[in-house]
Amino acid sequence: QVQFVETGGGLVQPGGSLNLSCAASGFHFSGYPMSWYRQPPGKGRDFVATINPGSGFTDYAASVKGRFTISRDDVKNMLYLQMNNLKPEDTARYFCKAATKDSWGRGTQVTVST
Repeated sequence: QVQFVETGGGLVQPGGSLNLSCAASGFHFSGYPMSWYRQPPGKGRDFVATINPGSGFTDYAASVKGRFTISRDDVKNMLYLQMNNLKPEDTARYFCKAATKDSWGRGTQVTVST
Protein backbone atom coordinates (compact mmCIF):
# COMPACT_ATOMS: atom_id res chain seq x y z
CA GLN A 1 0.00 0.00 0.00
CA VAL A 2 1.43 3.32 -1.12
CA GLN A 3 1.71 5.75 1.79
CA PHE A 4 3.14 9.22 2.34
CA VAL A 5 3.65 10.96 5.67
CA GLU A 6 4.51 14.65 5.42
CA THR A 7 6.03 16.48 8.39
CA GLY A 8 7.87 19.68 9.20
CA GLY A 9 5.18 22.30 8.72
CA GLY A 10 4.38 25.05 11.18
CA LEU A 11 3.92 28.76 11.76
CA VAL A 12 6.76 30.98 10.57
CA GLN A 13 7.24 34.71 10.06
CA PRO A 14 7.75 36.16 6.59
CA GLY A 15 11.37 35.72 5.56
CA GLY A 16 11.73 32.60 7.67
CA SER A 17 12.58 29.02 6.67
CA LEU A 18 11.12 25.56 7.05
CA ASN A 19 12.27 22.12 5.93
CA LEU A 20 9.52 19.68 5.02
CA SER A 21 9.98 15.92 4.96
CA CYS A 22 7.99 13.15 3.33
CA ALA A 23 8.38 9.50 4.32
CA ALA A 24 7.27 7.20 1.50
CA SER A 25 6.49 3.49 1.63
CA GLY A 26 4.75 0.73 -0.29
CA PHE A 27 6.48 1.17 -3.66
CA HIS A 28 9.93 1.25 -5.27
CA PHE A 29 10.73 4.84 -4.25
CA SER A 30 14.04 5.15 -6.09
CA GLY A 31 12.38 4.40 -9.42
CA TYR A 32 9.88 7.26 -9.41
CA PRO A 33 9.97 11.01 -9.95
CA MET A 34 8.70 12.67 -6.77
CA SER A 35 6.93 16.00 -6.39
CA TRP A 36 5.64 18.47 -3.85
CA TYR A 37 2.23 20.07 -4.26
CA ARG A 38 0.43 22.63 -2.11
CA GLN A 39 -3.16 23.63 -1.49
CA PRO A 40 -3.88 27.12 -0.15
CA PRO A 41 -7.02 27.59 1.95
CA GLY A 42 -10.12 27.41 -0.24
CA LYS A 43 -8.15 26.75 -3.44
CA GLY A 44 -7.03 23.85 -5.59
CA ARG A 45 -3.83 21.84 -5.31
CA ASP A 46 -0.86 23.29 -7.23
CA PHE A 47 2.50 21.95 -8.35
CA VAL A 48 5.51 23.21 -6.37
CA ALA A 49 8.57 21.16 -7.33
CA THR A 50 9.67 17.84 -8.77
CA ILE A 51 12.83 15.72 -8.73
CA ASN A 52 13.78 12.79 -10.95
CA PRO A 53 15.50 9.67 -9.70
CA GLY A 54 19.02 8.96 -10.88
CA SER A 55 19.89 12.24 -12.62
CA GLY A 56 18.37 14.31 -9.84
CA PHE A 57 16.89 16.71 -12.39
CA THR A 58 14.67 19.26 -10.65
CA ASP A 59 11.99 21.70 -11.74
CA TYR A 60 10.06 24.33 -9.81
CA ALA A 61 6.98 26.48 -10.06
CA ALA A 62 7.94 30.02 -11.01
CA SER A 63 6.58 31.34 -7.71
CA VAL A 64 9.08 29.34 -5.63
CA LYS A 65 12.13 29.15 -7.91
CA GLY A 66 15.23 30.44 -6.14
CA ARG A 67 13.62 30.10 -2.69
CA PHE A 68 12.72 26.39 -2.43
CA THR A 69 14.99 23.37 -2.93
CA ILE A 70 13.69 19.83 -3.44
CA SER A 71 15.89 16.84 -2.62
CA ARG A 72 15.57 13.11 -2.02
CA ASP A 73 17.27 10.26 -0.19
CA ASP A 74 16.67 7.03 -2.09
CA VAL A 75 18.20 4.92 0.69
CA LYS A 76 15.82 6.24 3.34
CA ASN A 77 12.84 6.64 0.95
CA MET A 78 12.57 10.30 1.93
CA LEU A 79 11.67 13.45 0.04
CA TYR A 80 12.51 16.93 1.31
CA LEU A 81 11.61 20.53 0.59
CA GLN A 82 13.82 23.29 1.98
CA MET A 83 11.84 26.52 1.95
CA ASN A 84 13.64 29.83 2.45
CA ASN A 85 12.48 33.45 2.40
CA LEU A 86 8.91 32.36 3.00
CA LYS A 87 6.08 34.70 2.02
CA PRO A 88 2.47 34.90 3.23
CA GLU A 89 1.37 33.56 -0.16
CA ASP A 90 3.26 30.32 0.59
CA THR A 91 0.64 29.55 3.24
CA ALA A 92 -0.87 26.19 2.26
CA ARG A 93 -1.07 22.51 3.08
CA TYR A 94 1.89 20.76 1.46
CA PHE A 95 1.73 17.24 0.02
CA CYS A 96 4.21 14.87 -1.62
CA LYS A 97 3.37 12.57 -4.48
CA ALA A 98 4.98 9.93 -6.66
CA ALA A 99 4.56 10.13 -10.43
CA THR A 100 1.80 7.80 -11.72
CA LYS A 101 0.66 6.96 -8.17
CA ASP A 102 -2.81 8.17 -7.19
CA SER A 103 -2.22 8.16 -3.43
CA TRP A 104 -1.89 11.29 -1.31
CA GLY A 105 -0.86 11.73 2.30
CA ARG A 106 -2.53 14.01 4.84
CA GLY A 107 -0.08 16.80 4.13
CA THR A 108 1.57 19.24 6.49
CA GLN A 109 0.34 22.78 7.13
CA VAL A 110 2.63 25.74 6.50
CA THR A 111 1.46 29.14 7.71
CA VAL A 112 3.49 32.27 7.00
CA SER A 113 2.27 35.18 9.08
CA THR A 114 3.32 37.86 11.52
